[in-house]
Amino acid sequence: MEIGVYSFGDVQRTKDNKLGSTSDATKNLLEAIQYADKVGLDFFGVGEHHTEYFPASSPATIIAAAAATTKRIKLGSAVSVLSTDDPVRVFQQYSTANIISGGRVEYIAGRGSSTESFPLFGYELKDYEALYNEKLELLLQLNSLGKNESFSWDGKFRPTLNNAKIVPQSDEPFKIWLATGGNPQSSINAAVHGLPIAYAIIGGHVSRFKPLTDLYRAAAEQYGPEGFTPEVSFAVPGFVADDAKDAKDTFWKHWHWTMATLGKVRGFAAPSREHYDYESNEDGALFAGDPEEIARRMVEAHTQFGVTRIFLQMDVGQMPQEKFLHAIELLAKVVKPRVAEMLKETKHES
Repeated sequence: MEIGVYSFGDVQRTKDNKLGSTSDATKNLLEAIQYADKVGLDFFGVGEHHTEYFPASSPATIIAAAAATTKRIKLGSAVSVLSTDDPVRVFQQYSTANIISGGRVEYIAGRGSSTESFPLFGYELKDYEALYNEKLELLLQLNSLGKNESFSWDGKFRPTLNNAKIVPQSDEPFKIWLATGGNPQSSINAAVHGLPIAYAIIGGHVSRFKPLTDLYRAAAEQYGPEGFTPEVSFAVPGFVADDAKDAKDTFWKHWHWTMATLGKVRGFAAPSREHYDYESNEDGALFAGDPEEIARRMVEAHTQFGVTRIFLQMDVGQMPQEKFLHAIELLAKVVKPRVAEMLKETKHES
């Protein structure tokens, strides 16, 4: 099972407790990716946002920079808002990054649970579903083109393409995942298109996703392309520290700030500590704890849902960079080998 991290490029606090610069946040993000590669994590995702506290507005650019300065780690969007982007540019950007990386780049296609990109790029929320569906179809067709193949396209949301040559093309197509926060139709769509699926579990019970993963696999068996093997990944908020209490207390402070800030925008109340404690244990969506607890919960996810990758969002609410980097190191050097050991034991027992 692969273990990784994803980030929106969290802006941190300065020494005088003011919100830091988006420039520093971008540099910190690249440093974190490079460090994750150095210590042996499997995956690092960059999520598109357009706010002063989450400024990773151009995942493809950051991924390309990381592709040139890392050696082994897989890199991807987590997610990019395909609905408000141009699939032709997405294809070109991720193909370029894939070439630079030597075939390590992936694309996780999202609709956009945060909708700030819609007015920013001139799109209407009333077209939310139609935009995503049309642009996903175009991107998938582009990614399946033969070498030097011309391409024509006519749709509603971008100019017509007539025998266009779309370059560059990497030696192998980059991997495309479909992202969802729990919409059943998305699980079916991923299966029909023969795509791996990434479930964003940001709250509630993890177990509520069992019917969705079952639906995805059932749809893949019934409607998926011939030879398609379903793949499931979980993206969850979380944090790892040497001590479980320290991990939960630290993440509470930063996660709560983030939820309180989002609540002001989206119209919900900031969660209580009681609510947080409930969600950061056992079946909760928040994977905060010491390495042993996090490893155990990851193995449980693999056993119960067939998950092949879990990646954590740890740098939220101005998480200090040194704590973020240490958590990355714990994931790679303690959690990852412990997960492998537990899975081996489970396989041996069965």
